Amino acid sequence: MKFIIVGMGNFGAYLAARLTDKGHEVIGIDSDMAKIEAVKEKVTHTICMNATDRQAVKNLPIRETDVVLIAIGEDMGASIMATAVFKELKAKRIISRSITHTHETVIKAIGIDEIIHPEEETAERLAKKLEMKGVIDSFDISDGYNIVEVAAPAEFVGKTIGETAVRNRFNVNILTIIKVRNRPNLFGNMQERQKVLGVVNAQTMIEENDILVLFGDIKDIQKILDLNEE
Repeated sequence: MKFIIVGMGNFGAYLAARLTDKGHEVIGIDSDMAKIEAVKEKVTHTICMNATDRQAVKNLPIRETDVVLIAIGEDMGASIMATAVFKELKAKRIISRSITHTHETVIKAIGIDEIIHPEEETAERLAKKLEMKGVIDSFDISDGYNIVEVAAPAEFVGKTIGETAVRNRFNVNILTIIKVRNRPNLFGNMQERQKVLGVVNAQTMIEENDILVLFGDIKDIQKILDLNEE
């Protein structure tokens, strides 16, 4: 896929580098040459330009780009103007970063429905991890439903998923299992490695140190976490 990412701050630069690593074609844009210099070896293409300048932006390969992401994180005015320019130039898909509630309201008025809040989302995930003992990571779906990574309760170890009866007892599904093993690295030191099993079934065995990826209402997931407190 082809991406244009506007704003090479911490969030935009990291995203651009990750997408490039995964084999996608990425154009990273920023008006600050220092930021462009910092990422030019990590991103497919980098351009120092003002993304609020319609004449400059229209020279980009917008029609061939699958996603334009406005990742500007400080200058609300520049973010809004850049979003409007790409919208006017008929970008196929625009995702815009929201800084404040007012910012989001204006972006929606422009006609952008895909809006992200990376700081809020990261803080929410960390809050859940700190608040709920045993949570390794989490992802909110909607209306209280979450995908949560939790350490396998001792009660589940040595049993198959079917034997735990987790769905009937807790109204929660185990989506997959992450196997955690300590193996030596190139220097001979033990290092934690993770392997995702993929699609699991009722016969899949749960072992010590496994991480369960659960889906369900957060209140029901909490009941599984409480097993480790008993």
